Amino acid sequence: MQKINLRELYPDMYKTDTFLEVTDEVQAVFLSDKRAEAAHERQMYRYKAQYSLDCDNGIEDAVVHRSPTPEEVLEDKQLRDQLYAAVMELPDKQAKRIYARFYLDMSVKEIAQAEGVDPRRVRDSIHLGLKKLAKVFSKASE
Repeated sequence: MQKINLRELYPDMYKTDTFLEVTDEVQAVFLSDKRAEAAHERQMYRYKAQYSLDCDNGIEDAVVHRSPTPEEVLEDKQLRDQLYAAVMELPDKQAKRIYARFYLDMSVKEIAQAEGVDPRRVRDSIHLGLKKLAKVFSKASE
């Protein structure tokens, strides 16, 4: 039988030294846990992994994902406005199908079921609409 100090194991609960006799197996479990924790601490120090990437204060997120500059935000908004205007210039069915496919994230099968048509017609319509959009944007970039 070994004696352990409960204040060392549970400092929040035991404010004074409280000794308890435990079996050798229990003592071995406490000792192996202490060794594993020390090994983990050494590994964290060795690989400079003291900082958590799941912290809630947003520091890590700001480092990993840089915020866009005002110019990038403006360019993105202008591009979205141009794209929306180009989609609205398409025939009504093509515009609705492209909107449902890419903005509402519906599958071709779901769009076809909602309209009561064959999925091939929806797929072909979306394909033709995308070709028209590519032409509009290739002309605009020239």
